[in-house]
Amino acid sequence: MQILMTAEARQRTHSRLSSLGAELDIITFEVDGTFQRNGTPVPAEAVDPEVFWLSLDAYSGPNPGARLGAFASQVMKGTKGRWIQVFSAGLDHPLFKALMDKGLRLTKSQAQSPAIADYVLSHALSLLHPIADQAAAQGRREWCTVPFREVASTHWLLVGYGAIGQEIARRVKGFGAAVTVVRRNPKPDDLVDAVRPQSDLQGLLPDADVVVLACPLNAETLNLADAAFFAAMKPGALLINIGRGQLVDEDALRAGLDRRQPAHAVLDVFRTEPLPADTWFWSHPQVRVTGHASHAGDGVRGRGDSQFLENLRRYIDGRPLIAEAHPDEARL
Repeated sequence: MQILMTAEARQRTHSRLSSLGAELDIITFEVDGTFQRNGTPVPAEAVDPEVFWLSLDAYSGPNPGARLGAFASQVMKGTKGRWIQVFSAGLDHPLFKALMDKGLRLTKSQAQSPAIADYVLSHALSLLHPIADQAAAQGRREWCTVPFREVASTHWLLVGYGAIGQEIARRVKGFGAAVTVVRRNPKPDDLVDAVRPQSDLQGLLPDADVVVLACPLNAETLNLADAAFFAAMKPGALLINIGRGQLVDEDALRAGLDRRQPAHAVLDVFRTEPLPADTWFWSHPQVRVTGHASHAGDGVRGRGDSQFLENLRRYIDGRPLIAEAHPDEARL
């Protein structure tokens, strides 16, 4: 079985791949865009894997865009491909639709979920608790009491409840907060207090202190957070978007911030990325900007390696794969 993966991923997982006991022909994709087998160059025309591992490493290097494009090109022109493990959790990029249209089974990554959940919780807690006011009092050398609202008295609304949403709920419930989830599947979940359909979203917003957009981008969620969405938000609430920039009408958000609906927005994703230097987001006092980096935890690569290796075992054994995507997930 021929497998294509980055040289970095091969180096990290060499011993674990060897322990699988299967005959694996590992082709590595090098930083310079060339291919090797055990350190020996392999011509591109001889690379036609059955399995592809598009790990986080493929997005790195001196020219990550070119490297990712070269990897994707190799996948698309292959004739023997059957399964690809990708790093992404969302599948709105046209590449993923093309891969599944080509007939490849595709498994999404769950490796970034704990890191993104940590990101969400850290930003929310730092805004819910009056840390800035306490720091200002310190700067004034003023001995005073700054009242604050306890996390357990807050209500969180998670729009989307995949692997990322579940990790967020697990952390939030540890603080005793109420959690409502909006998702397609109406099945109750032990981690949350209520599960509602998207049609109920407008009615849920007035009671939510923290609203987290963790849903995929599709025809139903495009511009989900529009003028009506922000008008329905509880004044003083927080908005955190770790989904996709196209979930949010950015002009409507700016108008909502002026009314404190929401009072603060934590944004890791935007309609245009990288975010232009002249956009209003950078300097707005109620906005926190991060560069699509909520996944940048130090445990992500290790979890990604483990997920691929477990899925490879399952693939070899003919068992169901973890986080396999349905073709509909890649259609806007």
